[in-house]
Amino acid sequence: MDMAVLLPNPCSRSRTLLSLSSPLHSPRINSRSARITCFSTPSDSSVEVEPIELKPLRKEYVPGGLDDIFLNLFRSKMAGEIGWDSEKPGYDGLIDTAHRMMAGRSNAEATNAAVRILRSLFPPLLLDLYKMLVSPIAGGRVAAEMVARVTVVTCQWLMGTCTVNSVDLPDGSSWSSGVFVEKCKYLEESKCVGVCVNTCKLPTQTFFKEYMGVPLVMEPNLSDYSCQFKFGVLPPRPEEDSVLKEPCLQICPTAIRRQQIPVKASMEQPSNSKCPKA
Repeated sequence: MDMAVLLPNPCSRSRTLLSLSSPLHSPRINSRSARITCFSTPSDSSVEVEPIELKPLRKEYVPGGLDDIFLNLFRSKMAGEIGWDSEKPGYDGLIDTAHRMMAGRSNAEATNAAVRILRSLFPPLLLDLYKMLVSPIAGGRVAAEMVARVTVVTCQWLMGTCTVNSVDLPDGSSWSSGVFVEKCKYLEESKCVGVCVNTCKLPTQTFFKEYMGVPLVMEPNLSDYSCQFKFGVLPPRPEEDSVLKEPCLQICPTAIRRQQIPVKASMEQPSNSKCPKA
């Protein structure tokens, strides 16, 4: 059955009849850019609608058998470091343990504890050999690109879907030594800037630089929970790192409690003050 749609013709004061069965009056749709071109007659000028960018849907990472091994190993190392483990199972228990690691410790103590956990995951000799033999090759490029790929293969259980991408270095060159995390599961589940900064960002940067000879800067986006790893790039000084000055997340349990508990006006902090744990 033929169908027709009557549309205004921007090229004239008349209206254009578009017949879905007629090749002369059919809208042409480019599925990639969603560009629609309409013709009223073969001699008329075409009218193009502004293209609409179609963004691909984000793929959720589905953990496998090896991921359970990585999760249990990492969690056991964390529990061994702080002398406590959560009763919650799986990933929820890991997040609970990470919050416990922040409790009763200064930010520096929590960061140092996380560095020790990362070191305990590797044989000491392996780290020494990598730093001594691999890191100097090609000005550090080989080591940086290698750890980027290993991160994607072994850490998606912790962070979620991530891919290797290119990063720009201060000298103007470009290396395929970046890792882009589409939506960090660790940040989303912990709901805390302090946990992100002191048990992930700062200790991971320190671990790769000091023990594997690979500079790293991590740039979490606290609005959409994405994160950009840049292996081969030195991190900024703490006073210049904007992430360390970020306010609490809206979903942060600590921030919610602070809003619910009345405080004296002289001690009240503005809503955009930095996270007390960061």
